[in-house]
Amino acid sequence: MHRKTTDQGFQFEMLTIGKHRVRVGRQRGRNTGKPPLLLFNGIGGNIEMLAPIATWMPEREVISFDIPGVGHSPLPDRPYRVSTIAKLAAGVIQHYGHEVCDVLGVSWGGGVAQEFARTCKQHCRRVILCATSSGMIMFPSHPKVALKMATPKRYQSKDYARQNVGHLYGGDFRSQPEIAEQHLNNIRWQSRVGYYFQLFALIGWTSVHWLRTLSQPVLILAGDDDPLIPLMNPRLMHCLIPQSELQVLDCGHLFLLTRPEESAQFINEFLDRPEIQTNPVAA
Repeated sequence: MHRKTTDQGFQFEMLTIGKHRVRVGRQRGRNTGKPPLLLFNGIGGNIEMLAPIATWMPEREVISFDIPGVGHSPLPDRPYRVSTIAKLAAGVIQHYGHEVCDVLGVSWGGGVAQEFARTCKQHCRRVILCATSSGMIMFPSHPKVALKMATPKRYQSKDYARQNVGHLYGGDFRSQPEIAEQHLNNIRWQSRVGYYFQLFALIGWTSVHWLRTLSQPVLILAGDDDPLIPLMNPRLMHCLIPQSELQVLDCGHLFLLTRPEESAQFINEFLDRPEIQTNPVAA
């Protein structure tokens, strides 16, 4: 099978998992015995947009995949639900010989990470939720921000993205929109249909009524200037998830990009911690 390796350590290949053909990126790590980390991206996001996370933990196996219809994964024949992607993820890690993994979900991918922790709990050890919410039942963003997220135009036009990154993502992007260039350069745009399939997957989905049932330790990371996910949402999730802790960064929605050192410290400490404390005081 043809594989391609990037300078960031990811090796890419196309896999057939059930009925889906997906492009997978994998950093092999150093066989330390640690569970692999499975990454779920935000809406419209391809593997390359989360690839820098792998550089924070070169010893760990890190796996991510383009959601069907996103990046280089072919468009599926029909719309899907969040649970479909969770089951697909379980198939991906099992393909590489793993039964258990840690998961990290960003924004839209945070919903998939929650669903994975619930419906595939036998495969899930620890959960990291970044800039995400409990789905349809949440404290909403400003209507103007929500309308801009309803279209994939920011992925199709770099000029549009540069003009709107501050309003969409907040934080450093408000005063320094030029720092979005790295983010924009990693975009691998495919189609509007793939984007709308992702939107459809979340229609009617919420975790608010079952977050209390999650048994895994959960780290919640949030930005205090996030126009898409107001801070009340991660605070609510922290209250509902039994074994959770909340860390708030002085940034916006894309703190993984703009606060890499601080984000890496929180994530690595959480994953390597031998014992998880229950409900530490929120930030």
